[in-house]
Amino acid sequence: MLEKLGEILRRTTNKITNAIFLDKNLVEAIVRDLQRALIEADVNISLVKEISDRLRKAAFDERVKEIDKKEHLIKILHDELMSILGEYKPLKLEKTQNRIMFLGLYGAGKTTTISKIGNYYAKRGNKVALVGLDVHRPAASEQLKQLAEKNNLAYFIDIKEKDPIKIWEKYEKDLKDYNIILIDTAGRHTLDKELIDEIKVIKRVSQPTESILVITADIGQAAKPLSSQFQEALNMTGVIITRMDSTAKGGGALTACAETKAPVYFIGTGEKVNDLEEFNPSSFLSRLLGMGDLQALIEKIRSVTDEKNQEKLQKQLEEGNLSLEDVVEQVKSMNQLGGFDKIKSMIPGLGSAKIPENMLESQQTKIAKWEHILKSMTKEEKSNPELLKKETSRIARVAKGAGTSTSEIRSLLKQYDLLNDIIKSGSDFDPSKGFSQKQMQKMAKKFGKKIRF
Repeated sequence: MLEKLGEILRRTTNKITNAIFLDKNLVEAIVRDLQRALIEADVNISLVKEISDRLRKAAFDERVKEIDKKEHLIKILHDELMSILGEYKPLKLEKTQNRIMFLGLYGAGKTTTISKIGNYYAKRGNKVALVGLDVHRPAASEQLKQLAEKNNLAYFIDIKEKDPIKIWEKYEKDLKDYNIILIDTAGRHTLDKELIDEIKVIKRVSQPTESILVITADIGQAAKPLSSQFQEALNMTGVIITRMDSTAKGGGALTACAETKAPVYFIGTGEKVNDLEEFNPSSFLSRLLGMGDLQALIEKIRSVTDEKNQEKLQKQLEEGNLSLEDVVEQVKSMNQLGGFDKIKSMIPGLGSAKIPENMLESQQTKIAKWEHILKSMTKEEKSNPELLKKETSRIARVAKGAGTSTSEIRSLLKQYDLLNDIIKSGSDFDPSKGFSQKQMQKMAKKFGKKIRF
């Protein structure tokens, strides 16, 4: 997302760092690069001009000693970028029950986003239910139903009923068993009076704890008047921005929301259910500058790991019984993150690395082979891979049974050793929380050795 902006920002900071001293020509070149990057990211031009003026002033501030000017300028640049991204205001859950209503115009991806949010919180041990109150858009309820079933989420939908209030009243008692309720509401091409009146009635009856507006990243600076309208008419409490992966203009939507003081809770980064991230301006900027974001990577790992599998793996680790089946499951979970190219910006030092285009495809093929290999192993061999290492005849037998080469068996055993090594590198591994920062850094080094960029 916003790759070109990140590339120019990294180049700009490198120019400052590598400069022997700051002169007017260098400062002007830096300002021009920054202006071009921000304008291409659809940031408001008047805002870009304000930032440019402050950077010029900071560069020639006589109160700052020459030796400190470069560090001072980089800090000012960082602070200015942070100011246009807004404050970090995460979505806070109530201890009892959370009723989250989703608002938005047609085409914003509201229904898909609800399934992503449902999956996000379900993976973190919450009891989640989806309620379909969009009775106007054709197939809206059917879409929500299919997404809920696909992701094993509870849902309450009445496809035949055309009154959203009756649907809510029908299922209200059943919803008491859930601590997070996600409510899908109708959309329109514009925020008209009819839509406002309908949602006000639904709000009065359902009493949501949060009312979240879903907008697309390519809406750009139009996000400012739209979020203001929803705030004024429906007391919108936060925003989710979708399609951040498919546009270079996401900066307009982010900065527009910051200007209206509307907190951005999450950003959508793809079509898959796990392509959702909590928006933390500091972490977001860190990734743009190529400094990584290990915490976001840990959160993504938690999003693709089933809670039951987490508990099972934790028990096996405590008992020292990591099996080859566990290894394959962990690699499959990592693969669900969208491939190494999708997560490289989160690992410090690898943001600008170029990943071979066929890497994800080859990894999926390898997983399929490994699963086939496991079928040719005895239960004892899967539970205790050391047997295969000690007796090469076992490796030959498994390879023959699986119709593959012995090198494929050894590749799986290397993956087993790698995961074991990472886990042993720290005593604080917990599958429910993901790898520690120390373990993630070690994993990044190992990835760097194994992959040629």
